[in-house]
Amino acid sequence: GLSIKKCDLKITTNNSNHHTEEISTARLMLRRGQPFAITVHFSSPVHSYLQQLKKTSLTVQTGPHPSKADGTQAEFPICSPAQPKQWSAALEEQDPWFWTISVNSPARAPIGLYTLTLRAPGADCHLGSFTLLFNPWCQGDEVFLPNEAQRQEYVLNQEGVIYRGTENAVLAQPWDFGQLEEDVVDICFMLLDVGERRQRDKGSAKRQSPVPVCRTVAAMLTCDEFRGVLSAGGTGPCCAGTAPPAWRGSRAILQRWLAAQCKPVGSGQCWVLAAVLCSVLRCLGIPTRVVTGFTWAHNTNSSLSVDEYYDEDGTMLTQDSSARVWTFHVWNECWMARADLSPEYSGWQALDATCQVKDKVSSFCGPAPVKAIKEGDTEVDYDVCNFFAAINAKCRVWIQTADDTLKPALGGTKYIGNNFSTKGVGSDRCEDVTHHYKYPEGSLQEKEVLGKACRKTKRLETGSHEAELSSIPPAHEDPVNLFIQLQAKSCLLLGQDIPLSVTVSNHSGAEKVAQLVVRAQSVHYSGVPIAQLWKEEFHLTLRSNEASTLQVSVPYSLYRGEMGENKLLRLAAMLRDEDSSMYLAQEEISVSESPLTIEFPESMVQYQPSTAKISLLNPLTEPLEKCVVAVTGRGLLYRQRSYRLGPVQPNSTQQLQILFTPTQAGPRRLTAHLTCLQLHNLNSCKTVNIAAA
Repeated sequence: GLSIKKCDLKITTNNSNHHTEEISTARLMLRRGQPFAITVHFSSPVHSYLQQLKKTSLTVQTGPHPSKADGTQAEFPICSPAQPKQWSAALEEQDPWFWTISVNSPARAPIGLYTLTLRAPGADCHLGSFTLLFNPWCQGDEVFLPNEAQRQEYVLNQEGVIYRGTENAVLAQPWDFGQLEEDVVDICFMLLDVGERRQRDKGSAKRQSPVPVCRTVAAMLTCDEFRGVLSAGGTGPCCAGTAPPAWRGSRAILQRWLAAQCKPVGSGQCWVLAAVLCSVLRCLGIPTRVVTGFTWAHNTNSSLSVDEYYDEDGTMLTQDSSARVWTFHVWNECWMARADLSPEYSGWQALDATCQVKDKVSSFCGPAPVKAIKEGDTEVDYDVCNFFAAINAKCRVWIQTADDTLKPALGGTKYIGNNFSTKGVGSDRCEDVTHHYKYPEGSLQEKEVLGKACRKTKRLETGSHEAELSSIPPAHEDPVNLFIQLQAKSCLLLGQDIPLSVTVSNHSGAEKVAQLVVRAQSVHYSGVPIAQLWKEEFHLTLRSNEASTLQVSVPYSLYRGEMGENKLLRLAAMLRDEDSSMYLAQEEISVSESPLTIEFPESMVQYQPSTAKISLLNPLTEPLEKCVVAVTGRGLLYRQRSYRLGPVQPNSTQQLQILFTPTQAGPRRLTAHLTCLQLHNLNSCKTVNIAAA
């Protein structure tokens, strides 16, 4: 018989070949559908190795209840050539004192933690354990991604950018996905375990396909109120600003969830959910990216209509309906073949962990083929109809009069689904992917797709009334008498007054007397008002075919107090003429805090000391006090460093010198995070290329 002394799992070589060396140098981390080598050393020499081989086999198994029937257990000989659809092993090198064996896993093997056993007459020997992940480098795997630059970005890049703000002022927030940190992979599989137990699924068997894995992880982020990672947030005034302000990466959130015995650790806005979901799926080997869309119709329950309400003074009202227009929304895309659908639906799949109403039940959405969303194929799994409605609904604006009558606001139509953005491959530039989801606004293709979607959907909720869905809700036609236009900078620095320009035109053949109210209020990104900040009224007399332009300004002192976490302002101009017709113009702007700036030397070399300069400009009329700058940089700094600064006087700059020695070559990012009494959650980052030593 065989007397085994030890087994060398060749961790360094195997992990490098399987693109997992950054996850661990001490544990065997493999990707399915790709061979790996092990060397079995014997205590005594084996001379008749061919006879021994015939009696020897390998066994792999995973999960709490391994079974050959569901693919979680397999036994196979060591003399077989590589088989792409089943476990196999072949002897690569033999010596009386050792055998080197090449083991190949099938491209559809369930992912998970495996044990590897050598079975010989009279004894079974445990050779070791390994973790098996999805493999975007393997053509037979459903997550195969043919482009190497995209694999590097969507699987291995741990440093991301998440976009927020408004469609005209897209703001970038750095995020540390941290999916290759060694403890993260264990937390991800714990997440799967808990989710599968909650669903009462035979979990390990379902891990063959990325579709159920994506659905399980998405459900575990917020939809499980007892075991989810984060509690649902961002859909109402009570939770749209309650996420922990320190969240700057996914690893800390996952670690805290595990430490809390798998219970929710905080409230998660959509971008936090998408970031954590991206980290988990990239860790498991599914190519994933974060996508932001601006003016998103949330909770429409597949309806192609959503309403906004104002009073006669231009104040946006909060209605009981959960359906409303979000300034922006963040979700994920995952790359995979859809074996459960027609081949044309393979590729990017939209997956949204933010709970929304589906058939009167709150749930996540997806994975939905992006191509099906664009083409209006609303019957395709999963939840294409919800995504389609969220980016194609028409927003109707209503004015609630003093007697509670609702009148349509003339000129108040808002267009939904604009400027879909994601981080570019291999850079921090913003890539526009709107064309993946929609045909150009007003094009013939768009009209055909909308018509097809309407025909496929039988009924539509329209407010509190049900109506046959035969056409898109018509937009209110522009008025023929008066026209109102509101202009403002789409983004400005905190501390500045907000200049506004309001133009009112009289296109009628007679003189018109009108009342104009211009108002500013702060809003959550979820469309919920926070506070009334400023208001001015004007009485106008307009001659026939005359236009009048008013220049007004919102003082910083009036809007500084209740801005909300995302610092979004809704500006509205309400015009009421002598015939009681009401015209509305609205604009949403983002107030951006003055960015920290980071400067590097022209060239930096691995293992050679270097310096970065961080500058902080105070744009306010008051000093910045108790300032703390936290600096992180994977491959640049060993761990996070914190620096305390003295008071930064108004309109002055304070600089900070950071000494460090790069330990990793290639593109590396330094991130600075500022907190002080006056400013919160101020981030800046810069990527630099480190030359190899």
